[in-house]
Amino acid sequence: MKTKVGQTARAALALIAVLSLASCGGNKDAKKEEEAAAVQVTVFAVTTTTATRGELRDYLEFGGDVNAKSNIDILPDAAGKVAEVRVRVGDTVEKNQVIAYIDPSRPGMKYELSPVKAPIAGTITAVNVVAGSMVSQQLSVGKVSKMEALEIVMNVPERFVSKIKGGQAAYLRFDAYPGEVFPARIIEISPVLDQSSRSMGVKLALTERDPRIKAGMFARVKLITDTKTSTVKVPAVAIITRFGEDFVFVVEPGEAPKVRRQSVKVGIRVDDKAEILEGVTAGDEIVVRGQTLLENGSSINIVSRADPLPATESVK
Repeated sequence: MKTKVGQTARAALALIAVLSLASCGGNKDAKKEEEAAAVQVTVFAVTTTTATRGELRDYLEFGGDVNAKSNIDILPDAAGKVAEVRVRVGDTVEKNQVIAYIDPSRPGMKYELSPVKAPIAGTITAVNVVAGSMVSQQLSVGKVSKMEALEIVMNVPERFVSKIKGGQAAYLRFDAYPGEVFPARIIEISPVLDQSSRSMGVKLALTERDPRIKAGMFARVKLITDTKTSTVKVPAVAIITRFGEDFVFVVEPGEAPKVRRQSVKVGIRVDDKAEILEGVTAGDEIVVRGQTLLENGSSINIVSRADPLPATESVK
């Protein structure tokens, strides 16, 4: 009797063990299936755009002062008292036109009035004396300038000297005319640097004369240092750098789109744009937002498409 009871008990225990193992195995298999399913349904929401081929301009920005190209002091031939001033600021004068008279007389000696003549034709930009004031031959009576010939003078820091070349194009902006751009070009480069400021003097001239631009204005100069034509360009945010490698994620189209991690060789970067020398061609669709969590082969959901970069660069 005991033997039968013992056998029955052992059989029951064995059955419980088998059921327990089956249950554990079933749970593990179910968990693996759930994990596999979870991996399969992981889809990343992204924004994409299209790589374009076009123009890319690198530039530097400086400040400059508008000066008259010819700005000459008017000096008297004799010292004495100013007897008469015959011009005002803004008057147009001819070469050798009398602009003032100086009385060189001394106590006990009477001399004829000495005329002060304009050394060049132009516009009077300053009058430094009034009738009755005393002048010497070293004191400027006024200034005459050729206002039709203006130049923009700027100082370039030493670290940018290698990028400056004669004839380079530039675009000027003035606070007086917001939203407008005035083309200019480098006409003169100083052969030496100023030792105190370590900067190089550069002069520009307007491509077309504009009567609205006046001497004394402050110009914001955008100097074009490099122009790439017919180059592939993408938004700079599309480029990811990890461990010294630059790459982008290129979309592989299909019913369930995926991405391909593509190494790229980057050229110049200008503002929010980057030149691609190798790795991407014009027309490739690339991810520009949501790419930080992506890996090679990740599934994506394109929620929006950004406008491609324009082929032609704006000068503003």
